[in-house]
Amino acid sequence: MSVKSILISQPHPGGKKTVYDSLTEKYGVKVDFHPFIEVQSVPARELRKQKLRILDHDAIIFNSRNAIDHFFRIVEEMKVEIPTTMKYFCTNEGVSLYIQKYTQLRKRKMFVGKGTNSSFLDLLKKHKTLNYLFPCSNIRNEVIPNFLEKMEIEHTEAIMYHTVNSDLSDLASVYYDILVFFSPQGISSLFANFPDFEQEDRAIAGWGKTTDLALSEAGLKNTIAAPTPEYPSMVAALEGFIKSKLK
Repeated sequence: MSVKSILISQPHPGGKKTVYDSLTEKYGVKVDFHPFIEVQSVPARELRKQKLRILDHDAIIFNSRNAIDHFFRIVEEMKVEIPTTMKYFCTNEGVSLYIQKYTQLRKRKMFVGKGTNSSFLDLLKKHKTLNYLFPCSNIRNEVIPNFLEKMEIEHTEAIMYHTVNSDLSDLASVYYDILVFFSPQGISSLFANFPDFEQEDRAIAGWGKTTDLALSEAGLKNTIAAPTPEYPSMVAALEGFIKSKLK
């Protein structure tokens, strides 16, 4: 197969250029963006009804940019002033850097995992006397909350946003050579919209272990798995696959 078109199952990141533009420039590949899932805000009044008290906690756990966006939205809506003593635990460096969009933090208030579950859980274990707030979606990975429960670490889960399937009906008659997924929710949305979907001769690119597992469970082949030592980014993995088809 030759690669002529790629669908990224995320919204366009904004701006005039994206990291995927190099694929178009080098290989003439058409790259489209279409979010397969949507994020809906939970209003502060609902969290007030649940008697959420942000300032009862010593530390905040962040595992995504969405969690950061909605936490600071809720803080603003509730008119809460976060004390300088608050600690922030982030699953990886990318998440920690994103916090700077809202506030500048001293290093001693920031605790950052190395991108693996084990490295982040070790951080929590070292600080198990803290009372944590975990802002999350209605659909979330259970690793962190299960660990907190197991270790009997005081914490509160606060659902600050909902993840729902997008309407993909406008894609019904459109064919792409490669479909790119970054989460199990994207795959769930695919089958919610197209229950009879079959991979056929399409290539599918899946990011991360949970996405790879979801693809397998759905009976789909993760043709372009990433990240790998050879291809640490999705755009690198896609380029490697396109090059292999040109030989």
